[in-house]
Amino acid sequence: MASNLRPTFAYTVIYVRDVARSVDFYAKAFGLNIRRLDHSHRWGELESGQTTIAFTPIHQHETDEVTGSVQTAQSKGERGPIEVCLDFSDNGAVPVSAPAQREWGQTVGYVRDPDGIVVRMGSHVTTPSQT
Repeated sequence: MASNLRPTFAYTVIYVRDVARSVDFYAKAFGLNIRRLDHSHRWGELESGQTTIAFTPIHQHETDEVTGSVQTAQSKGERGPIEVCLDFSDNGAVPVSAPAQREWGQTVGYVRDPDGIVVRMGSHVTTPSQT
């Protein structure tokens, strides 16, 4: 059965301890507009172009039993299963590694948000010059 549906990537959901704090941090640190923060502070959204960045609590009784609980890194030596990539620099977050030019033509650096989530910041990819 053929379908005329054309799915688009609409959301990246980040599971955090405090939705309001995380929405505020990302809005200020990266200059993003807050689209929505519901009155219960259990869902927040930031405008980031075609894909919305959404925030919701790590544990939700509505979904933990249905889809399983969110697994988080247990130490600073572990990474979570998602990497948030933003095209921006100097945002006031905790530095993890300084920006460095990569062989694929992008400058990339890493910072940590208030929940310990590592945020990758990178420039637009440019074609490396041929030498």
